[in-house]
Amino acid sequence: MSERSKAIGKKQSIPKHLRYTVADFNREFATDDACLEYIKETRFPGGVTCCEKCQQERKHYRVHGRTAYACDHCGSHIYPLAGTIFEKSTTSLRLWFYAAYLMGSTRCGISAKQIQRETGVTYKTAWRMFRQIRSLMSEGDLQLEGPTVEVDEMYYGGVRKGGTGRPMRGDKKKTPVVAIVQRKGQVLPKAVADVSGPSLLSTIQKHVVPGSMIYTDEFGGYDGIRSIRTQCGAPASYRHRRIKHSDKVYARGDIHTNTVEGFWSLVKRGISGVYHSVGQKYLQSYLDEYTFRYNRREMGNQQFRAILGRVSERAS
Repeated sequence: MSERSKAIGKKQSIPKHLRYTVADFNREFATDDACLEYIKETRFPGGVTCCEKCQQERKHYRVHGRTAYACDHCGSHIYPLAGTIFEKSTTSLRLWFYAAYLMGSTRCGISAKQIQRETGVTYKTAWRMFRQIRSLMSEGDLQLEGPTVEVDEMYYGGVRKGGTGRPMRGDKKKTPVVAIVQRKGQVLPKAVADVSGPSLLSTIQKHVVPGSMIYTDEFGGYDGIRSIRTQCGAPASYRHRRIKHSDKVYARGDIHTNTVEGFWSLVKRGISGVYHSVGQKYLQSYLDEYTFRYNRREMGNQQFRAILGRVSERAS
């Protein structure tokens, strides 16, 4: 049997319960009404919520022709889209859902231009949808639970004048980014002002639980990891091991930073291949997008539901 035949006959690696195809999406969200009902059930399960006029829990029913639900006793309305990224948008709710599906089902990212092609909206509308959905993907002040993490820094941006290598202090073309990744777990990248010792140690103190084993390369900014104290002043008791990349050594048993390097590879190739270039102003939001998908990589195409879940969480 040829390799191609073997590949065709090979079963999907994604478990059945995590598969969610375009056909599945079209069946579940065939209309704007189906999408509105989904948001309503997420925010107000069963349509039951406190009626502001009655001042008690009441059942609410859909108002025909409007994105509203009316109290079964007094008729006052609730609006499931109020305070969400969909509020006051004239774009079809189903197109919003489809754009979220596209962003959640890709590994390397999808551009606003591609969303325009897929949905048929204008580029200006596609960019707004893209930016609004991406705003839901921030992990905030996520704390990595350890017990084993890797930390590494990189620089993103244009080629600086005057040579190659690490940017010099005050370089305005490069943006330093530090990433902390929990092995077999989550990642948290942060665009920072600099990668000086105090900056790096402060980031580690904030996002890594005390007692964790931390693996880094030989960069001098990590020298003080063992001396970090918690915000209460107690020793953080971090253990620290290093791999010396300058000697062309990239792994020595468990001592390596290959996990975080793999994440950097995904981000760099995704940005260069899909977005081509990202300005300093928006860099963190793009990092948040890649982080959101990486941290939910075990969800398959069900990441789409995680994005929709954020709609209700972030509703004002």
